[in-house]
Parts: sequence; structure tokens; C-alpha cells
Amino acid sequence: MAVGVVGVDIGSTLLRGVEIDDASKANPTVLRAHEVPLPEGSVKRGEILEVHTVASAFKRLWAAGGFRSKDVALGIGGQSVIVRDLAVPRMPLAQIRESLPFQVQDLLPVPVSDAVLDYYPIGEGQNESGPVVNGLLVAAFKQAVTVNVTAATLAGLNPVSMDLLPFAMTRVHSMSGPTNGYAVHMNIGANATSIVIVQAGVPQFVRIVPAGGDDATRALMSRLSVPRERAEALKRELGLTSAGSTDEDRVAAEVIHESTSELLTAVRNTLAYFAGVRTGVVFDHLSVAGGATRMRGFASALAESTRISVVPVNPTAGVTISRALRGKTTDEQMQTWITSIGLAVGSAA
Repeated sequence: MAVGVVGVDIGSTLLRGVEIDDASKANPTVLRAHEVPLPEGSVKRGEILEVHTVASAFKRLWAAGGFRSKDVALGIGGQSVIVRDLAVPRMPLAQIRESLPFQVQDLLPVPVSDAVLDYYPIGEGQNESGPVVNGLLVAAFKQAVTVNVTAATLAGLNPVSMDLLPFAMTRVHSMSGPTNGYAVHMNIGANATSIVIVQAGVPQFVRIVPAGGDDATRALMSRLSVPRERAEALKRELGLTSAGSTDEDRVAAEVIHESTSELLTAVRNTLAYFAGVRTGVVFDHLSVAGGATRMRGFASALAESTRISVVPVNPTAGVTISRALRGKTTDEQMQTWITSIGLAVGSAA
């Protein structure tokens, strides 16, 4: 009998888990989903700073969420991960991975011994030295990987896989909006945004931008001297569509536009760079998920900035929702499951 697995997304303020029945199935069932808050400062920009605090949060998540499996699929992202294009001589994937420590030191800001390396092949080609494999080098700081695993094991759980968060996210995007051409998958977190360009569902380029939905919130708190709850409400209510009717609204609208423009510019520049180094790139659509998508006018502003059709993500495409969950979760809640679902599904890869 197949064992379920829980995909766990360790955010800056929340710990989210989604349990599926069998990751190897073509259409696995989401059995349970839950989230618990993380104490402020325990996780910052995707990195666990207080491992015992997060381990306690894991225990609370399992108790409150009723998860039955203790197998967990974890992710890593943010500034703890480096993704680079890398062409290597053609050889079996196992040999490529074994050879990485001898090939990539110049690409890393830390010693190879301090990094966990992996390779994601995209296709084959030819250069002046002969046949090559083109792909993506994924390098994660070993300390960040170790502390994530430690937090889970201290809670009595069994980590079965560790995945790059943008890859986990893009699995759900690809199931939601499949295409044989190029597509852009964006996931906007609190402090970082992942941009993955895929062709026929296969990642071709990954960029992690150190900007997210919390930028506007923090700017509003600072400029208007308001608490976080009020800043969040202003961000969602005003968004990018209105200057508002009061002095506070007008200042807030200006702050929101200023904060968001940096992210929009980073997205536009990323797509321009990719199209500039590849030939014949035409983007079919841009799918976007994350908290910032709930801002009024954000999707329209993104479409105008990139000149690409922007579509929402269906987080439950490719999975079945259990009867216990149907009708008990809102569309907004389902959007927060995307990374956790992707991690759980990817655990069977």
C-alpha cells in the first residue's frame, strides 16, 4: 500500500502542509491541508533562524491538521539557492552529478564543500568541444538544507525529499495551464518572487527576485505609521487601480505603486533577457500566484508591463480534493496550497 506524503512550505510567517495519498498516481488526492503561524523572526527570507521554534511549529501543524503520514517533502529557495545555466560534456546524468564539484567552483560564492549540488538537464547540443548536455545547475547552501531537515526530524518527521521551491511551484502551474510553447510561471512570496520560464512544461530558466508582496506592506507601515493589519487592508483595497478619496488613500496608492514598480520592472527585464539570448521566443502566457495577486489591478498591470496574457493558476489542477475538504476551503485558501502541492507531487520524481 502506497504511503502518503505531506508537502511542507516553510514561509516567513506561516508553515503550510498538504497531504496527498500517493505522489506517484496520475491524479493524487489531497487528503488534508492546514497552516499554522510561525513566531516572528523564526524564519527570515526563506531561511530558518530558530530551528527549535520551527520544530515546535511542525508539531503544532501535525496536531491541528490531523496529518497521518510522517513522510515530508521539503523545499528550499530564496537567497539560499543559486540556479545557473550550465552546459557539460554529454554523459549519463549520474556521472554529470558526480562531476559537478570539479566543474562549478567558479560559479559559486561559497566553497563547493558548503553547497549541495544538483543538475537539471534540459536538452542536448553541440559546441566546439563536442556533444554537450544543456541544463540548470542548482546549488543550495548546505547549512540551509541541513537546518530544514533538522527542524522536521526534531518534530519526529521523516524528510523524504528536498526540492527547489520554484520547481515545485511550476509543477502546479504547468498542470493548470499546459502549453507546448514558452510560458512564464511566477510565484510571489512575502519577500521573494520566483520566475520560471518553461518550454512544454520543462524549466528553461529560473530567477529568484528579492522582492515580494511584503515590500508594499512594510512601506505602507513606515510611511503612514499604521499597523500591519491596516497596511495589508490598504494594499488589497486600493491596489494599483485607484488613488483613493482620502489623504491617507492617496499617499497609500503612491506607496503601493512605487513598491510594486520594482517587481514589475524585474519581471520585464528577466523576460527581455531570456528572449534576447534565445531565438524565436514567443510567450504563450504568464501564470501568476501568491499573495500579491489579490491586490486590485495587479494582474492588469503585469499584463501591461510584460505585454503577455496573464492567467490565474488553478491550484487543484491535476489533483483531486477529498470529500473532507470540499466546500470547506475558499479559492483564496487554495491559492496558498500551490507550493505545498508541488512539493508533495514532486516527492515521487
